[in-house]
Parts: sequence; C-alpha cells; structure tokens
Amino acid sequence: MREIRYEQLQETLYQEQLNNGLQVYILPKPEYNQAYATFTTKYGSIDRQFIIPDQTEAVTVPDGIAHFLEHKMFEEEEGDVFNDFAKFGASANAFTSFDITTYLFSATDHLDENLEILLDFVQRPYLTDENVEKEKGIIGQEIQMYDDNPDWRSYFGVLQGLFKNHPIRIDIAGTIESISKITKETLMDCYKTFYHPSNMLLFVVGPYNPEKTIELIKRNQAAKTFQPQGEIRRIFPDEPREAFQAKVETRLPVSIPRCLFGFKEVNPGVSGRQLLVRELATAVGFDTLFSRSANLFNRLFNEGLIDKGFTWEYEVTPSYGFSIIGGNTKDPDRVMSIINGELERIRQQGVKRDAFELSRKKMIGKFLEGIESPRYIARNFTSYKFKEADFFESISVLEKLTHDQVNERLKEHFDPIAQTVSLVLPNAQEH
Repeated sequence: MREIRYEQLQETLYQEQLNNGLQVYILPKPEYNQAYATFTTKYGSIDRQFIIPDQTEAVTVPDGIAHFLEHKMFEEEEGDVFNDFAKFGASANAFTSFDITTYLFSATDHLDENLEILLDFVQRPYLTDENVEKEKGIIGQEIQMYDDNPDWRSYFGVLQGLFKNHPIRIDIAGTIESISKITKETLMDCYKTFYHPSNMLLFVVGPYNPEKTIELIKRNQAAKTFQPQGEIRRIFPDEPREAFQAKVETRLPVSIPRCLFGFKEVNPGVSGRQLLVRELATAVGFDTLFSRSANLFNRLFNEGLIDKGFTWEYEVTPSYGFSIIGGNTKDPDRVMSIINGELERIRQQGVKRDAFELSRKKMIGKFLEGIESPRYIARNFTSYKFKEADFFESISVLEKLTHDQVNERLKEHFDPIAQTVSLVLPNAQEH
C-alpha cells in the first residue's frame, strides 16, 4: 500500500489499486469518532452515449438512467439495504450528479460491517421487470415534484440557455417519457459497463486502521469475480462557443421572481492541477464579487434588490464548465443591469488587490475548516480524483495564486457571448 504524505496538512493517505482495478484510498483519523465511506463510479447523467468496452458500435441510453440505476441499487431480493445499515447504526445515502454516482455511509460503530455492506450491495444488482416498472412511478413523482421547484427550474434554465448540444442541459432524473423507455436489460448494460471496479473508487476516512482495512477490502473483492474490462469510450457532441440562448423564461406560481445568470466555460478540457488552478482562481474571483462582504453584493442588498439567498457556484470538468449566480429579486432587469455593468468594469480593470487577498485568505480558511469534516473530505477528494486532480493540493494552489491570475481568469470567463439569464416569473394574472 502506497503512503502519500501531506506535510503541510499533517495527513497521510494510503492508496492501493486492487487486481480488479478498484482504486482504494484510506485516510486514517484515529482521533475521530465518526467514519465516512464513499463508493463511487465515474458514471453520471451526461453518460448517455458511449461505446461498451470490446464493442465497436455506440450505444445511446434513455436520459435519467444513471439516476434510475442508483435508485434500484438499494433494493435487494431480501429487502431494503437501508435496513442492513440500520442494524449496525449507520446512516446511508447516495446521489447521482452529472458525472459520478456515489453510495455512502457514516457511522460511529461497526465500521467493518458497514464497509462490507457498502461493498456488497453496490456490487450485487437485483433487477426484475416488476421492480423496474414499479420504480418508474416513484421516480416519475420525483420528476414532477422538481418540475414545480423554482430553484431547480431556474438552475436548469441556465444550463439549457448555455448549452445547445451537451447532455448537461438534460435533467439528471430525465423525463417521464425518457424513463418509460428504461428496461431491466438497459439498466444491466449500464451496470456492467460503468460499475466495473476499474471504473470505481472507494474512499474511507475515520478511525480505521489502514492495514486491517485494506485486508478486509481485498478479501471482500477476492471473493467476487470480475472479468478484465477495457476502456469506456464516452461520446459527447460538439458544443458551440457561445451561449445557446440569451434568456430563458419560466412561469410558476411564485411570489417573487427568481433570477439566475451564468457563463459557459468556452475552453473546458482541462484536468489535473490545471483544473484545480482554474477552479480555485475562479472561486477566489467570484468571492471578491458576490460574497456577502463584496461591494457589489452589498449595493444590491442595500437597494433591496436581492436577499441573503444570493449565491454562486462554478464547476469545470474535462467536457464542460459553467458558472451559475443569482437568487430572488423583485427587479431582475435592474439587477442584471447593475451586475453586467460591474462585470464590464472587472473585464477592463480587474478586482482590487486587497479584495483579492481577503478572498484568497478566506478560501484557505474555508478549506482548512472543511478538512475537519470526514464528509467534506470524502466527497471532494473523490470528485477531484476522477478529474485527475488532488484535492489536498488545494492549499498549495491557493497559496501560490496571484492577483494577475485571478483577473485573467475573470476576464476569460465573463465573455458576454457565453452568458445566459434564467428567469422564473410569477404566473401571468388573468383579467
């Protein structure tokens, strides 16, 4: 087992790739009471077209199938996996994002038993025609619930305004129509392709002994048979540089409009440390502009144009990147006029050096605070690892980040042709 030492953080991470291809990372935290483990496949909602290893023809699967499969994995012939975790005092969950699906548990006792349950249920699909049909009704209700959620609709409004062809514009859960096409056979094809150990990563953090834990994992995996698997070739359509639509409007029964805007990353395709630098430079720049201590935020707030729910996020991967910023407002046009004026000034003059330094130090503080949380560590480490980046290098990247880097980053990202605005407006009144 390889030891990876992070002197600055005083942490030692243990890593090994098993014979079946599974990547295992163990971060011992003997002083912690709680353990947290994630078992993640590099498979998300955007993986809708791909070539199965050892085949030549591309396969296109129904939208929402990765999320559907996540739901089904918790069902076993003997019952619900949540009951198994509950017997050993663990809390279990899962989530599907655009590019990964993660199964997880947290516990303070019976850590080995819970780890084995996690490994076993994710590697033991139980699919029947009957339980697949039943699940369509459950997920269909979930889709309808999100269709009425102004936060969700405004979020996907930005993605649908930014992207013309990329599957990131499609809801993670799909549509009622798309999931109606899902069958036991298509689910199993996706499972065999993407749930092979060579496409997965296990991360364990907490009061674990690394030597004993890796032996437990090796014994568990050696008892199962996996045929060697070649490379999964993912297929993504070409995406134009500019935003697909300048504005997307949705009508819902809301009392106050919701206004989000965002920019498409016109030059994604980065990975490793380059991706980490880009993401953190963007985050520091956004903090100078949109955090609650920023002049722009306070101007909008003091004029009563936004509330404290005004937020931002930025994400970049090898195949896509985007930002989403905004919140509720009584006057979307006025908010966008002020913000776009400020972004034009930033493109010309950049952010001030003292604001940059303040935000950079804030980000370092947030990172150091975050790595006290097993949940924060496990989720971020895994997500970055699949982008070939090391989450624990964040601190050194932030320390070396320069004022010029952040200004160049904001100038590149705030390209007016790559911007869209998503509005959720109150239903029109009938007269």
